[in-house]
Formats: sequence, C-alpha cells, structure tokens
Amino acid sequence: MYLEIVMKKSFKLENLDCAHCAAVMENGIKKIEGVHEVSISFMTRRLVLDADEERFPEILKEAGVICKRVEPDCFIKE
Repeated sequence: MYLEIVMKKSFKLENLDCAHCAAVMENGIKKIEGVHEVSISFMTRRLVLDADEERFPEILKEAGVICKRVEPDCFIKE
C-alpha cells in the first residue's frame, strides 16, 4: 500500500488581468501530473494548489510556466 502525502498551499497571482485567462490557467494546471485540485480566483488573484508533496516544487514551477504562457506578465508570488 502506497500512502500519498498531499500539500495544499495558496499563492498570490501578480498581474492577473483577465478572468478568462484565469480559467484557462486553471484548466492547464489541472492537467499537470500530481495535481489533485486547483482553483484560481480572479477576484482575489489567488491560486490554491493541492498537489503531491514530493513533487510540489516541480508542479509549482510548471504552473508558473502555464501562467506565463497564458498571460505573459502574470507570475506566482511565493
């Protein structure tokens, strides 16, 4: 039996200017291997990421790449 440890953290999204872009980012991040749940609130400019603890730094980096691809000035503030 394999026990998976999950980490949930919240981050500020700087320069998020578009609600549609936030939805596109959220859908892209959901597809990253190891992500259990993700939500992006355009109103609060928050990213809540629930993912495998072991891969969390790598997943966060991939999420940042997705955010930049969708909205080039947007970045995840750690």
